[in-house]
Amino acid sequence: MNTTPIHRAPDSSTARQALALAGVFQAASLVDELARTGQVEPRAWETLIRATLDTDPESFEAIYGGHPNNLRRGLETLEGVVGRRQANPAVLRYGFTLLLLMNRLRGDDAMMTALGQHLNRIQGQAERFGATHENVIASLGEAYQETLSTLKTRIVVQGDPSMLQSRMMPERVRAILLAGIRFALLWHQQGGRRWKLVFQRGALKKALDQLG
Repeated sequence: MNTTPIHRAPDSSTARQALALAGVFQAASLVDELARTGQVEPRAWETLIRATLDTDPESFEAIYGGHPNNLRRGLETLEGVVGRRQANPAVLRYGFTLLLLMNRLRGDDAMMTALGQHLNRIQGQAERFGATHENVIASLGEAYQETLSTLKTRIVVQGDPSMLQSRMMPERVRAILLAGIRFALLWHQQGGRRWKLVFQRGALKKALDQLG
């Protein structure tokens, strides 16, 4: 994936919140797809993994690879949420729980520090093996398990039991959940708040229309 920004991110804070929130719901959608089918769309997957590893991006748009189409799955999912269209209840549950977990994480300085230390080590692995190598994915999954999985609020992933127990599947699911947390933090940094999803739905929908 080309990490050089080719589409400058909008200056609008609402549009940036929409892009970050799309990352959250892209993660939620991929977790659901992994749990049910064991497969994910490679571009959507790689965008999330690379974003998780890039803890010091050169620009906002560099986080998601420089083009909003890298978040297309998330943008489409978010459009359904904002437009109050029929949506997959599991994806909605995963997405909103990721936002809740992010708030719990922000209030735990020790966990934030531990997670940062994990990611620093994993970046070295990624440089050696490649961002999506299974060693890197396993380490990302372990980072999630040792930090966010210890909180009282947890995400219980539902799907095909045989699929969920297959080789590397728990690690892949946790790695994507960690990516969802990364984008949830980005959303908060850009001024995103849960109450805005209710009271500023129109502004968010307008921003999504412009991004589409």
